[in-house]
Amino acid sequence: MRPIDTAEETSTQLVRRARKINRVLAETYPDAHAELDFDNPFQLLVVTVLSAQTTDKRVNAVRPILFAAYPDPVSMAAADRAHLEQIVGPLGFFRAKTDALLKLSAALVERYDGQVPGRLEDLVTLPGVGRKTANVVLGNAFDVPGITVDTHFGRLVRRFGWTEETDPVKVEHAIGALFPKRDWTMLSHHVIWHGRRRCHAKKPACGACPVARWCPSYGTGPTDPVAAEALVRTEGPN
Repeated sequence: MRPIDTAEETSTQLVRRARKINRVLAETYPDAHAELDFDNPFQLLVVTVLSAQTTDKRVNAVRPILFAAYPDPVSMAAADRAHLEQIVGPLGFFRAKTDALLKLSAALVERYDGQVPGRLEDLVTLPGVGRKTANVVLGNAFDVPGITVDTHFGRLVRRFGWTEETDPVKVEHAIGALFPKRDWTMLSHHVIWHGRRRCHAKKPACGACPVARWCPSYGTGPTDPVAAEALVRTEGPN
């Protein structure tokens, strides 16, 4: 199999190819969802902030202890810093993350009566909340379509030849133009799951990739089916 040539691809052909890849990824990962555990918008907002530079599994392990002690913005804003640092310590950068949680919770209490706002323009004004975090919360807690441009998503959409942009905001807008808005949240899940399970940063499992025939980067990793299959993960990284 040869990588497809996108040099002569029209915008219409790009849209068709991109949507075909998403359909196949949806069939491959029918259970794709946010891998951070949460029970409400506040929990999702907090765990998403905590997930920076660590894994979802580590955040999920800390979550029950964290929210048993501080279940809402009011209690977290008044938390003892040393105790909060102790809880989030296993996630790394615990001082910065503790500071972020205290400021975030205080802002929710002061500006939004302790409720997580359901609009992008409000969420991004909160301490420690950028567009990526806001889109995670909107898409998964409020059912408001959003594209989550994390490291996996950015890597894959460039490998797929959907965009050459590297700035997350420009990536978000470029990819949003290829898909109906209603598909944005699940598109993010499909692409991120594929990035965590097959299309790895250093050695993608090209020979075991369900969308290889539509990927211009085919051959970046092993194309031998046996060698590639050995690289496939059944779940995201620990």
